Amino acid sequence: MKILVLLSRFPYPLEKGDKLRAYHQIRHLAKNHEIHLCALNDIQIKPEYRKALDPFCKSVHVIDLPRVSAAWNIVKAFLTGKPLQVGYFFNANAKKQINRIINEIQPDHIFCQLIRVTEYVRDMKIPKTLDYQDVFSKGVDRRRQSARFYMKPVLRLEYKRLLKYEHDIFSDFDHKTIISAPDRDLIPHPDREKIEVVINGVDTDFFRPMPMEKEYDLVFTGNMGYPPNVNAANFLVKEILPLVRQKLPEVKVMLAGATPHPSVQALAGKNVTVTGWVDDIRECYGKARIFIAPMRIGTGLQNKLLEAMAMKIPSITSQLANSALKATPEQEILVGQSAQEFAAHILRLLEDATYANEIAKNGYTFVHQNYNWASATRKLENLMVNTP
Repeated sequence: MKILVLLSRFPYPLEKGDKLRAYHQIRHLAKNHEIHLCALNDIQIKPEYRKALDPFCKSVHVIDLPRVSAAWNIVKAFLTGKPLQVGYFFNANAKKQINRIINEIQPDHIFCQLIRVTEYVRDMKIPKTLDYQDVFSKGVDRRRQSARFYMKPVLRLEYKRLLKYEHDIFSDFDHKTIISAPDRDLIPHPDREKIEVVINGVDTDFFRPMPMEKEYDLVFTGNMGYPPNVNAANFLVKEILPLVRQKLPEVKVMLAGATPHPSVQALAGKNVTVTGWVDDIRECYGKARIFIAPMRIGTGLQNKLLEAMAMKIPSITSQLANSALKATPEQEILVGQSAQEFAAHILRLLEDATYANEIAKNGYTFVHQNYNWASATRKLENLMVNTP
């Protein structure tokens, strides 16, 4: 069947979680269906990025959202009661283009990733699936707890609007999906159990063990402009690392990922490297003895954990992140909450190579057995195919 995939940004390169999820879902859906990609865009798309999707898509449509109009969109959203997460991405000209594309293609099904794009198609009488993916309202709620005083009123308002929008949009789509059961439980709708959990996978052909010289003791990866990653990076360097260095003063840390926030850039110093964009993130994993993701805010499954574990790197994370991952603590992964707990896990892995290897081996097996893109996307495909 013909599937129109509507995204809030172009799904390549794969430096962000929503892009990674969309890319692999498109790749697998294309095996049995005709895929038409329609992606909003507010940055320059390089020709090689488009070529990465060409093998899987019958047509690719990129709809530009000029930054000036996006700023006006935010003002309109604020005045009309829409969440900023939705209003930023809605543009009247883009709506006309999407309507034209749909009229030309005549899709059998529309697949929307994230509530950001739902305004464009919510009233269309075509079978539709919404991938909530993450629970934006909960993510904003967690952020506002530690936000600066002048941001708290803004985030409180956005939180309330997102709660309402996530509830109201529910009934406009035939099917709803989300990345994990704990996230599903946070959707503010009484029928949330009807949301299908469609997990992420990991490309184990790409992310595989790579024998490399270990230049760093710890690595944390991700989009370093994303607030939950910014928070985790600061927590790692400012609170966890000093405790580790009381015993191992020369521990080296790498913070690897695109668009580092100024506060992340400021963490660079003796034995702390902030890389910015890297062409091949596997090299960052491979150069480190331990992967750590001390997430304290945010929602959803952390793809970075899947990648590190698939490369057989012993990994440490928080209970928040592991609630979606569901690895077994002390066997497949180490889980901490306080800076003291994280520091103790780091020291044990660095000082006990046998234990570190055991955690790495078990984590590797766990990911291979539980996180497969083909089987995960098959569940999404079955939803679409079986729409009445």
